Amino acid sequence: MFANYLIGLREGLEASLVVGILVAYLVKSGHRDRLPAVWAGVLLAVLLSLTFGAVLTFTSSRMSFQAQEAFGGILSIVAVGFVTWMIFWMRRTARFLKSELQGKLDAALAMGTMALVLTGFIAVGREGLETALFIWTAIQATGQNTQPVIGATLGLITAVVLGYLLYRGAVKINLATFFTWTGAGLVIVAGGVFSYGVHDLQEAGILPGLNSLAFDVSHVIPPGSWYGTLLKGTLNFSPASTWWQVAAWLAYVVPVMTLFFLPSRSRATAPAAR
Repeated sequence: MFANYLIGLREGLEASLVVGILVAYLVKSGHRDRLPAVWAGVLLAVLLSLTFGAVLTFTSSRMSFQAQEAFGGILSIVAVGFVTWMIFWMRRTARFLKSELQGKLDAALAMGTMALVLTGFIAVGREGLETALFIWTAIQATGQNTQPVIGATLGLITAVVLGYLLYRGAVKINLATFFTWTGAGLVIVAGGVFSYGVHDLQEAGILPGLNSLAFDVSHVIPPGSWYGTLLKGTLNFSPASTWWQVAAWLAYVVPVMTLFFLPSRSRATAPAAR
């Protein structure tokens, strides 16, 4: 539940911040009457995300076991790619997000209502699709239908509340710190999803080594125990992991975490610019 709460909180707060910037700019620029167009785009994005999750669930349920494993493994790796891109995108553009969005909104205002609907749709749609895909992979990984959904829903609710409070100026959050530490947490979570995706591909017969275990600590961490379930639900940790799974986790987490905490180029060159 925690991993999905984190993804819901992170993605939801990104979307809430973007929508908050759009709404605030329209209100302050005297275009309050154009708000319904933005909210219509937001609603369409939410509906698309829910439909996408339903399509994934329906499609996978009609497949054979081997096809399900291949489908789940490929989509798990795709989900990791999306989340990784999102983490680095926010790290790179957070400082310029407001001015960039305001520029796009000015252009949308000049183009008309449908452009505003599209702006609201894009603002929420990307995060919504990523969240739906990540929740679906979590359900496949844990075998639980309710806890991942509950965790993500609670995260999204928290994000909406925080976004509203930030918009109203009722709370102050160091967003740079928030996105740094949630980003680091998501790298660990994504590493587990990547490892699980590789295991799915092994079960589908696409990758070898299904029975070649790097370690088996099931006697210490029983999969059915509360702590085994906790580790599975938060980190996608498997007490019995193959060499391919371990290699995949290390190949993802080590370089991505290193790159994530390296100073950005703009920061590194800032002193020299003076």
